[in-house]
Amino acid sequence: MGVTVNPTVSRRRLGSELRRLREISGMTTQQVAARLLISQPKISLLENGRRLIKPRDVRDLCGLYGVRDQQRVDHLMQLARESGRQGWWNAYDDIPYGAYIGLEAEAAAIRFYDPLVIPGLLQTPAYARAVIAGTIPHATAEQAATRLQVRLRRQDRLRAPGNPLRLWAVLDESALRRVVGSREVMREQLDHLTDLGARPHITLQVLPHDAGAHPGVSGQFSLLEFAEATDASVVYQERFTSDLYLEKRSDVRRYSDMYAHLQAQALSPDMTRRFIEEAGKAYAGAEFRPDA
Repeated sequence: MGVTVNPTVSRRRLGSELRRLREISGMTTQQVAARLLISQPKISLLENGRRLIKPRDVRDLCGLYGVRDQQRVDHLMQLARESGRQGWWNAYDDIPYGAYIGLEAEAAAIRFYDPLVIPGLLQTPAYARAVIAGTIPHATAEQAATRLQVRLRRQDRLRAPGNPLRLWAVLDESALRRVVGSREVMREQLDHLTDLGARPHITLQVLPHDAGAHPGVSGQFSLLEFAEATDASVVYQERFTSDLYLEKRSDVRRYSDMYAHLQAQALSPDMTRRFIEEAGKAYAGAEFRPDA
């Protein structure tokens, strides 16, 4: 069986290496753009891994930067070829967050914080279906079914034999109290969380309402970390129209500090398990109170 190629990661690695070579050469993006008769924003997009690049363009850039090692040039041109391939998610139409799925598919570890809903990787099919229906009300039945299928396929990373994704999720209590779908859907979802939290590669913490103000009040974010030292960590923030990706070391460090504060204020994993179990019993009880 051939090695699986992740085009998103190949594009990031290529862009990072091209940026490094440009900086070593002492050239600015404006100077490169002027020499190659292309726009400066295009150079920035290439270096950020946000735009495809042809192998011959990589060859031209290497020549401009004075790269004489043909083996290195060939490697970079191969990355360009790989970055143009299709990931499994590209087979699905109308998936606007393909770039994120590509990063998620390659990540070694992800740290989540979500104040409103259970993260997609932890959702049951019924809960995911209700979230999609509620958050994308204009979606057709076919589009909603596609979103659900992609979301459930992403969860394969948690079951990867020998190398499952390391996941740490801090969930706001609101995500457990908000009735998504129905009480039965919520009871099933919380039972699922209890099962997931028992797995050695998944850690769950609940941030209770009485924790007060905390660094996560500004909204959801994720920190993606990679096994390869050359792959920089990424902060991801989901938005309604255009998502935000932060890769500067200072930004990643700031969000890592924020996450450490959230972990410190949240319940321990053992206390979280008991909290989730009690919340699940409340959904199953005859006298359910959302803020109980």
